[in-house]
Amino acid sequence: MLLGVTRVAGGASSALGAEPARRLVDPEGVIHVTNVPADPRYRGLPGASGTAAGWLRLPAQPWGRYAAEIQEISSQQGVSPLLVEAVVRAESGFDPRAVSPKGAAGLMQLMPKTASALGVRDRFDPRENIQGGVRHLRYLLERYRGSVPQAVAAYNAGEQAVDAHGGIPPYPETQQYVQRVLQGAGLADASRPADVMYRYSELDHTVVYSNIAPRARQHSGSPRANR
Repeated sequence: MLLGVTRVAGGASSALGAEPARRLVDPEGVIHVTNVPADPRYRGLPGASGTAAGWLRLPAQPWGRYAAEIQEISSQQGVSPLLVEAVVRAESGFDPRAVSPKGAAGLMQLMPKTASALGVRDRFDPRENIQGGVRHLRYLLERYRGSVPQAVAAYNAGEQAVDAHGGIPPYPETQQYVQRVLQGAGLADASRPADVMYRYSELDHTVVYSNIAPRARQHSGSPRANR
């Protein structure tokens, strides 16, 4: 399950539809959608719009356009397409132009050295990126004798980290990443129902709708679950 946050500016409902929604995929793979962007990394979200009820209508999910490539390449490499899809979702949110602060790029966020070793010339070419990422994932699955959690952890944190700790390293980012990928691939029970949404107000009166439970410091009182 891909985590997401929707922020809607407070005030008159008529103003909600006036500001276009914008999207940001952060380094942890969380997608943030807002009509009050405070970060220059936010990009346009074509097809989205505000509503008088304070919700945002989002465009169709973008990963459908890569389903055929994921299915074909995964089958060729003997890797579960559901696992590959979950990795792509966690890595880039299916944005072929995504670039991480550390320099990883493309759908499966390949680093330059890794891409070169895998024969990927253009990391921003979706098919090349998927081919390289799936080959790398297959290698990790073989290295860790079919252990999906360890292979996924190594994809995120590197083989040295997994080897040094004898398994998933105790890094919060990596542990959350592994759980997110396993859930997305149907290999782990979700920690909470996917249809639960929390609504709360921040100090600046911005209303936040999210499937991420807010921290106590972010709001006063208990969150309200909306189904």
